[in-house]
Order: sequence, then structure tokens, then C-alpha cells
Amino acid sequence: MSSLPNAPPSADLCAAAPAASTSASVDQRMSELHGLLRELETVAAAGQPFTPVFSPAIDNELAQVRLGTAASLYAVLQFRNAAVAGHALRVALTCSAWAFKMDLPPAARDALEIAALLHDIGMVGVPDQVLLKPGPLTAEETAVVQRSRKASVDILRRSCASSQILEIVESVSAWYDGSRPGFPSSGPRIPLGARMIAIVEAFDAMGTDQPYRSARPPERAMAQLFQCAGSQFDPELVARFAEFREKSPADWRGEVAQRWLRCLDPEMADSHWELSRASTLRTDLAADATFQARLLDNMYDAVVFIDAAGQIALWNHGAERLTGIAGSAVGGQPWCPELLKMSDEKGRAIAEADCPVRTAIICGVQSLRRLTIAGRGGRPVAVDTHAIPVAGENGATRGAILLFHDASSETSLEHRCQNLHDKATKDPLTQVANRAEFDRVHALFIAAHQQQQLPCSLAICDLDRFKTVNDTFGHQAGDDAIRSLASLLKRSCRPGDLVARYGGEEFVMLSADCTSAAAARRAEEIRKALAQTPQPRMEGRTVTVSFGVTEVQPGDTPETMLRRADRALLTAKAQGRNCVVQLGVGLTDKPAAIAAKQAGGAPALAGSKEILRQDLVTMMPMKITIEKLRGFVADHQARVIAVDGNTAELEIADRRLSLLRRLTDRPVNFCLHLHFEEERLEAVRREGGKETRDVERMWRTRIRVAVTTRRNRDRRRSDVAERARQVLASFRSYLMASEQEAVDSRGASSRVKPALVPWLTKRKR
Repeated sequence: MSSLPNAPPSADLCAAAPAASTSASVDQRMSELHGLLRELETVAAAGQPFTPVFSPAIDNELAQVRLGTAASLYAVLQFRNAAVAGHALRVALTCSAWAFKMDLPPAARDALEIAALLHDIGMVGVPDQVLLKPGPLTAEETAVVQRSRKASVDILRRSCASSQILEIVESVSAWYDGSRPGFPSSGPRIPLGARMIAIVEAFDAMGTDQPYRSARPPERAMAQLFQCAGSQFDPELVARFAEFREKSPADWRGEVAQRWLRCLDPEMADSHWELSRASTLRTDLAADATFQARLLDNMYDAVVFIDAAGQIALWNHGAERLTGIAGSAVGGQPWCPELLKMSDEKGRAIAEADCPVRTAIICGVQSLRRLTIAGRGGRPVAVDTHAIPVAGENGATRGAILLFHDASSETSLEHRCQNLHDKATKDPLTQVANRAEFDRVHALFIAAHQQQQLPCSLAICDLDRFKTVNDTFGHQAGDDAIRSLASLLKRSCRPGDLVARYGGEEFVMLSADCTSAAAARRAEEIRKALAQTPQPRMEGRTVTVSFGVTEVQPGDTPETMLRRADRALLTAKAQGRNCVVQLGVGLTDKPAAIAAKQAGGAPALAGSKEILRQDLVTMMPMKITIEKLRGFVADHQARVIAVDGNTAELEIADRRLSLLRRLTDRPVNFCLHLHFEEERLEAVRREGGKETRDVERMWRTRIRVAVTTRRNRDRRRSDVAERARQVLASFRSYLMASEQEAVDSRGASSRVKPALVPWLTKRKR
């Protein structure tokens, strides 16, 4: 039907028009809201703190002396994304030390170092929403990142006069087996420098916190390299890199930095570039003021800036939300703790002399405290207060930053652990927990974190050559050094962490919901701070400290975790002291239910003495596998009963008892029957449409495990199977092994050599 031209619109049409308009308006607002949330997410991610390799000034100087004229390219990358630039510098320093150990010619080392510093220069064109995305990338975003590697070559080709550097940068993303399209070379035809950078940058990326995941422990990162050896990476270089990391001194990065600063010729550095010398690199990389303002305004936590005169220079929206006080009302006014009615942990009002802001400005020392302030309507609010001094280029204090985090609603594991810490028995000298309290809390830590599949770490530290301090300067000087270390440990703690004096000059620190990589970074900061703290009773001299760090892993008990951390500390002492060493693989990425099921193994056959059995595979050569086995034996205090060729029998006393144990409970003695075989795999490389098989370099180890009880009466206990699964789970964690069926079935040839005898019969370290 045709409608009359002058007929009024129907009621349905009149109702539909406003509805359609309203729907369009809602869609537009929702689109704007999604865009704003995405922008805020990017800004929040960009605000994450970045730790320089040495310090901003030294990092810039290293780039200048190594790159010469091209240092401006690194400065652009540093200004665009400081985290990517720091990653490039760490990769370059590691590659330089590794190349030095491999006795590469000087010209090859030069090309390798420059290529490593600038291989990511194309990242300047990647949008922030891709670089800082907290989740996995889509196919389109992955293509953007891959194009950035091509852009790196295009940028360098316009100024680089060295074809060797260009070839290395162009081939960094190539896979060893030739399976990644777009790269003509594979296998040994890929430049050596590109194969080395690919390994080092993957290892560094896995060991660094990323927006989409936390850092992995070094041993898990190394296991992943072995897993990808032969496909993505050169298997021979992966094995050589593992040996380089095991045998390198703790301060090899410092040695490389000193060699660059002292030995590099500026004219030689400029010889790789065709452009004339540029002006001096500007080292002031302060962020744009607009970006800072938007970042601060959108932070949920309260941020207050106080200048050197004690006046409030900034009061962000988070502070307005928390306190109910407008920024315009307090801007330019003098700061005083009475403004927010601040009180300490015991409810006493904070005096001016005890104010965290005053301490930060006068003493230049950070402080982290749990305080109470007056919130909206005058109600008391518990906050975590962080006061940070701000110093200018000349070292003069220019003010302080005061951060408030609302902690009133925290009922998490960390808060409960903090309550335990508050009630702990203290060490009289240092006022930290004593050993008895640590032993009690440590067991609770492990049980709670394993149950919730959360990481927790343990750091054990020891003052270096402490007996010499006591003998030379007296016990009072030694006590001062102990108190200095305890003070630094306490200041680095978060709510839920625990610091204890384990004995003498030895301390332990438990960190809740913290990976070993994060704990190692905190230990490194404490180590540097103590080495720069003069001791008055030692005539201004300083003391140093060594750290061993580990993370809870499947099958751990308090004893095995502590022994593993102690082994790491002994390794740090053997490497020259004054360093941090990590050991352990941490928790697996698999859910706990799946991991427990896989660790369970096959049930025992009727009438047999076995409790469990399982065939495992680890993607590491026999030599490294046996070294991991020695760590398992040492930490579990296992007894080697017999060794015959590649077969071994171990006895382990599992003392994992309930807190409500009975007096009649006894540990169960398990026997582990192990058989090892090393296999050589076929690596298939594709080049020009043809496949080439390489069977010379890739090795993996198969392990057949059977778990039995030492005494027949133990087999009748109801919990023996579960305990055996825990022992097997711990064994798998130490050797980073998977089930045989879960490993690819590439062609392989086996060999059996008596590798156990020379390794397991060594004296334990």
C-alpha cells in the first residue's frame, strides 16, 4: 500500500524514531567509554616503573661509546619505550660477555654488540596499545610486531655502512629449522650473531616482567630454550649458552661495561656509520608534562607532591577521592601530618619529627609504613604510605612524593600473614622475627601458597667476611652492620612479607605472592644499598652481603625450599660474594589439578612393591640433567644406595607431616629407582622447499622412575600414595621433565653411557 503524502505518521513510526535516536546515542557513548577505558589502561601500564641496567646516566654513556654517531637512534628508542631500550642494552651486554668467552674476533664482537643494541629500533613504530597490552596479541597485532623487525633493517640501512650488522639484524627473527616464512636462510647459514641474539633476547624477555605475564625464574627460562632448541634456536648454541651462564662470574655485566667505557675507540665506533658526528646526546629523558598530568590524575592511589619548602605542589584526584579534600583547597599550603590526622601503627598521632615526608626530605631515605589517616567524613582509613625523596641533578633534595594506598579492605593472604608478623617473637638486636617464628610461618606460607597456586619466594642472605669485621673493628661494629642489613630488609618488605634473623649474621626473607625473579630484583637493590652505606664504627668503610633466592615449586617442603635457597647462597659465595643467585623453577604454568594428575604416574601392578611409576622426558642433555639431579639429592638429603651405569637407586625420608600429627606418626622412607637414556633427535630444516635433517646437535634425556617404600609396613598407610605423588612431583620439578607422551615424537637414536657414576659420586656441595 502506498501512503498518502499528507497523512500523519502512524503511532508506531512516531515511537520508533525516538527509540532509534536513543539507541544511536547509547552506542556512541558506549564507544567513547570503551575508547577511554582502553586509553586509561594504556596509560596505567605505561606508568609501571622501569629499572635501568646500571643507572640512567651510565646506560646513556654506554650507548654513546658503543654506537657513536648512531647513539641518537638508541635515544629515540629509549624515549619511545624505556623498557624496550633497557632490554636491548641487557641483550647487548650479555652477547658481548658471551662472545668474549667464545673468543670471537673483535670485528665480529663489534657487529654483534651494535646489532644487539639496535635490533629493536623498529619498535618505535608499534602503538602503545600493542606494546603495553596486558593480554595475548591478536593476529593483526602480531603482524604489527613482526613488521617492526623489518622496519629495524629499513631504518639501519639508511645510515649503517656495515653489511654484517644489517645481515644480523635482518636474521634475528629467523627460526633455525627454517619454518618461519620470509627468511631465506636456516640452520648454520643464519649469521652467528643473529642466532646468539635470538637466544639471549628470548632468555632476557622470559626473565623480565611483561605487561601480559610476570617474569620466569632463570631455570624455567633455560628449560624453555632447550624445549625450542632445534626448531627456533640453534641447539648447539643453547647448550653453550647454558654453560656460559653456569660458569660466568656474577659481575660479568659490569666487566663488559668497564671494557666499553675504557677500551672502545670513538673513531672505530663511528666507522660503522655514514653520517657525520651528531651533537651530544641529550640525557634528560623526562616525560612530557601533559602525559605526567594525565597519568597522575587517572591513578586510583593518592599522590601528593611536597616541594623542598614543605608546601603542597600537587594533590591528584586519587587524594581527593580518599580524603574528601579538594586539590584547590590545599595547593600551595604547608604540609603537616595534622592535615590528615595521621597516626602510626599503634594509633598514636604522628608528630612533625616523625613525619615520613620530613624524613624523606631531610634524610633522603624512602619509607614504607602502614598508617591511618582521616578519610571522607572523618572516618579512619588504613593506608600503606610510601614517602619517596626527589633529588635534582646536583644531588640536592627538591622535595618528596607521598603515596597513599587504601588498605582498609585487605583480607587477603598477605594481610593475614602480616597479622602473624605483628604477633611474632622478635629478635632483640634487630627487632625482626627470630628463627622459631620463621620456622612456624614458613610452613604456613608454603601450605597456603601451594593450595592457592600462588608463587612465594625465599631469600637467604649472609654478610660477607663477617668474622673479619668482628676481629678487626669489634663486636659492636658487627652489631651495627647486622642492624643496617636488618633495616634495609625491613624497608623492602610489603604487607604480608616476613624478615627473620636466622642466626648470627644470616637473615631470611619470605615474600608472599612474589616470584623468584621479583625477589631477586629486591635482593639486588638491598645488596647495592648496603654496599653504599658507610659504617661509623668501621671508620666509614662498608660491608657487603650475598643472597640466595628461590621460589616454591611442586612437591616442596619447608626443608627442601630452605636447602635450595642455601645452595644458591653457597653458589653466590663461590662466585666471589656480593651478588645474588637464583635457583629453582617455581610453580608450573599448568593448573594444580592437571599437574598433580600428571605427577601421579601409573598405579602399581597387583602384587608388585611399586607405589608409582612413570616415564619422563626432559629436553636437556644428560650432563645438565644429572646436575639438576644432584640438586634434588642435596635438597632432599637423599641417600644414594646404588649406582650402576645409567641406573641409580635413591632413598628419601618424606617428613611431610600434618600440624596435628600424632606422636606415633613417622616419616615414610621412599626409594626412587631411576634409569637414564640420552637420545639424539633429528632436527628438520626447510630451505628452498627442501628439507634437511640434522642429527648431530640435539639431545634429550629419558628417565624411567619407579617409587617404592623402604619398609613393607609403610605400604599399608592410607596417605602413602599421596606422599609418593608429592615426591615424584618434586623430582619432576627439579629435572624440568614432562611425561613421555607429551613430548614430540621426532626421530631419535638412543645412547646409554655411564654418566651417573662420575656425577652422583661427587661430594655434595
